[in-house]
Amino acid sequence: MIVVLGGRGYVGQAIQSELQRRGLAFEVFSRARLDYTQPHLLSAALRALPVRFLINAAGYTGRPNVDACERAKAECLAGNAVLPGVVAEVCSDLKLLWGHVSSGCIYSGAGPDGRGFTELDAPNFSFRQNNCSFYSGCKALGEEVLAGRENCFVWRLRIPFNHQDGPRNYLSKLLRYSRLLEATNSISHLGECVAAFVDCWQHHVAPGIYNLTNPGSVTTRQVFQAISDSGVSDRKASFFESEQQFMSVAAVAPRSNCVLDVTKALQAGLQLRPVEEAIADALRNWQWEKR
Repeated sequence: MIVVLGGRGYVGQAIQSELQRRGLAFEVFSRARLDYTQPHLLSAALRALPVRFLINAAGYTGRPNVDACERAKAECLAGNAVLPGVVAEVCSDLKLLWGHVSSGCIYSGAGPDGRGFTELDAPNFSFRQNNCSFYSGCKALGEEVLAGRENCFVWRLRIPFNHQDGPRNYLSKLLRYSRLLEATNSISHLGECVAAFVDCWQHHVAPGIYNLTNPGSVTTRQVFQAISDSGVSDRKASFFESEQQFMSVAAVAPRSNCVLDVTKALQAGLQLRPVEEAIADALRNWQWEKR
């Protein structure tokens, strides 16, 4: 059996769908049912089940975006920096293999050689550089808490998207924001990411940190052009003149825009299509949210 923490969120629901698709038995621990932030309660619940793997998709992202984390710092810190340590200690005691859903938003820009950041590059968008959002700072702290753990996967997603319209889908956001910020980013097809989570366990991939974005990078304009070319929407794009203008009128917290290298994930056999291909497939199968 697989246990999922945070199964009600955007990523958590996708994980459940993937486990159901594979016919794998799983149990979702919700905070309403179990306060898994308490080590003794989480440990007792896990001991009562034949658990072979745990996926931690719990955390605090803020709604509608990370600006909300600036106003809810206690919740953000607890969910993204403290909880991973709690889960790590419990799973270590139980000798249980597990995976933590992290974020690539702990980087800014590209690597020193102009290519994407690898798993060996230290985060450069964190509290230690004093240049980040509170959300990114907490996610970086969460990874520090897990450093050196031998029974843990750390999966870094960025700007998730898929074919299903919704408030958390990057493609949906581009369709609904009145103005867009031009930036270059690595982004993650949600379905491929959660499939990679399960593959890590089923295919006995070595534990460690894995960047899980689709190979390559795209600009905001490129993604919006793909939306237009697909026929999903004929809306015209309006862009901010600069990041400074965006920050002055539309945002509270600094944003991470970065490129990640996924060589390690690909060499481990994890299936991630080139980003342009993944975007095209999502748009080809687009499903509008029912209202």
